[in-house]
Amino acid sequence: MNRGLLAVLGVVVAFVAIGLFGTIFTISEREQALITRLGEPRRVVTQAGLQFKVPFLEDVVRFDKRVLDFDARAEEVPTKDQKQVLVDAFARYKIVDPLLFFKAVNNEFGMEQRLSRIINAQLRAVFGDADFATLLTAERARLIETISRRTAVQAKEFGVEVLDVRIRRLDLPEENGLAIFRRMQSQREQEARGIRAEGAADAQRIRTDAERRATIVRAEAQRSGQKLRGEGEGEAQRTYNAAFGQDRDFYYFWDSMRSMIEGLKGENTSYVGSPEGDFFRFFGDIGGQGAGAPAAAPR
Repeated sequence: MNRGLLAVLGVVVAFVAIGLFGTIFTISEREQALITRLGEPRRVVTQAGLQFKVPFLEDVVRFDKRVLDFDARAEEVPTKDQKQVLVDAFARYKIVDPLLFFKAVNNEFGMEQRLSRIINAQLRAVFGDADFATLLTAERARLIETISRRTAVQAKEFGVEVLDVRIRRLDLPEENGLAIFRRMQSQREQEARGIRAEGAADAQRIRTDAERRATIVRAEAQRSGQKLRGEGEGEAQRTYNAAFGQDRDFYYFWDSMRSMIEGLKGENTSYVGSPEGDFFRFFGDIGGQGAGAPAAAPR
């Protein structure tokens, strides 16, 4: 066999090998593929394993079957009360329709550009309808869920399924954060002054009402006390009169003893002088005939 024949056989074998390798390709469990012929999509391959295609005419475009992460660029978003917030969002998605995905965005880079615009638009639409204070409360979770749901609906037209959209960071821009905090502090101080003023007015009203009620209660108590004292004094006088009418000598004795008790109160009280006069009429004589005592009234 001459060299020419060997060269021809070598060329044939080479072409066969190239054709064979150009015909066979493999798809892993993590991939799905789109077969294109001269740039035009022909069929989708989702089954993992050994696959075949027409050599030289068909190409294999591979797409990931796994969940993909997308980090959106941090954007400044205005809120309803005209405050700028810096929002850093991210999304998780997967390609569910390779043919539609290829026609709409061609590759993952094109999809990320579209997804960035969709998320930014939804952030502006949803956060733009809420106050900044609302974004700092638990209500923010509901707003983020709305953003995720709307993003998923719009992303379907690109052959992808958006599983989730989340906010990694929500903050004020550095250039206006301090001014906003000062304005918020001023507003809170103004609200606090208003609350304190209302509290002082309520306290004054309560004190005035309490003083009025106390004055009424004291007046009623004094009136009742005077009435009771008058009734008591009248009853005492009637008792005295009755006692005087029954035994005048005993009444004089009892009245003198009571006067001495009232007049000589205290442990340190002393009397210097002779026990004379009506005050001491029973001092030396139980019959009331002491020194200086007046004559007993006839019965």
